[in-house]
This record gives sequence, structure tokens and C-alpha cells, in this order.
Amino acid sequence: MKKIMWIISFIALIGTAIVLQYMPDRVPMHYDMSGNIDRWGSKYENMIFPIIILLMSLFWTLFIRHYDRKAEKVSDEKESAGARSNAKVIGIAGLCMAAMFTVMQGFLLYGSYTEAISGAERETVDIAKVTCILMGIFFILIGNVMTKTRINSNVGVRVSWSRYNETTWRKSNRFGAIAIIAAGLLTIITATFMKNSFAAIMIAVFYIILASIASVVYAYMVYKKEITEGR
Repeated sequence: MKKIMWIISFIALIGTAIVLQYMPDRVPMHYDMSGNIDRWGSKYENMIFPIIILLMSLFWTLFIRHYDRKAEKVSDEKESAGARSNAKVIGIAGLCMAAMFTVMQGFLLYGSYTEAISGAERETVDIAKVTCILMGIFFILIGNVMTKTRINSNVGVRVSWSRYNETTWRKSNRFGAIAIIAAGLLTIITATFMKNSFAAIMIAVFYIILASIASVVYAYMVYKKEITEGR
């Protein structure tokens, strides 16, 4: 996973460097809420996002290494397997994020190029809509791997109630996975049919907050049931 994540991250950097050779010196760099271009800047500002992608990949790599080392150090086989499982899930999350941002960078470059060439006053690519749809896909992918995590304090539904025992962790993260997948689907639907893309992003944030709150409440309910039954 780490190698693929880094390959994708460098594709964003190298691809941007190549595309910039064919772009005008000044390109649109910012848009208002209505999609009007409100700032032009140097084409080389487009290199900032690929660098951020690389830095994020470094963060994910260090995160993965933490669990890999934990898996090697612990003597308990169950705990070691849990650490390896968490490292794998984190690797998938990092890979998905790198892919999402690389695709986003592609749309950003295409929009900047077409707008600069045509002298446009408005965006030709609805970046907010693209971002929203990619966020929805990311939520769905993350939801599909959440259930593979083991009890830990960094990944998954990780409140004290969910970490009470294996049952609370398994049930809480299964519910959390369903909630975040639902949030992802709703985000894609909202972005597809809503005209105001920035409002769609705000609604997407609301979906994920709602999914998080519901997951925490459910974790508490499972915890209370476990306590009541004396487990």
C-alpha cells in the first residue's frame, strides 16, 4: 500500500510539473462562492497542492510504521495481528486520500488551463462539485475497511465506550462503517443534484458530523448493554 500511495503522490507532482510547461504564465487561482474568478496568479502556484499530497503521504507512512513496529515488538500474537490489521487499514486510507487528491489536482489543472487559454471570467470546471463527489467516494471506501480495525486509540470509532471490550469495538465500528458509507452515498447524491456546490460541501460536512455523533451514541448504547449484562 505504501509504495502505491507514494507512486500516486509522485504522479501528482510529476504530472503537474509536465503540464505547467504548456500553461500560460498567469492562470486563475481562486474563485468566489458563485464560481467567478477573483484572483489570478503564477502557474507555479499549482505546485503547492502536489507538495501537500507528498507531505500527507509522509504522515500516513509514519502512521503505518508506528503500527508495523508495534506488531514486531509485542509478544502477544493477538495484539500483533491487531497492529498489522490497523496498519493495513491506515495504508488503505492513505492510498485512497492520495488518489482522491491526485484526481482533484487533475481537474484543477484542466480548469486552470482552459480558463487561462479562453480568458474566462468564470470556472469551467466545478471544482467544488468534484471535491464533494470525491469526498463521498472516500467516505464509502473508508467505511468498507473500518470493520477490519482492532481495538486502538487512533483508527475507527475510538471512544472509551467502544474500546471497553471486543464486542463493543466490533459492534461500534460496524455501525460506524454503515453510517459513514451512508454519509458518502448522500454526499454524492447531494453533489450531483444540488446546483450550489459550496452548499453541497457544507451539507456533506453535516452528513459526516451526523454519522460521527450517531456512531458515538450507538457505542455508548452497546457499552451500557455490556455493563448491564455483566460482561
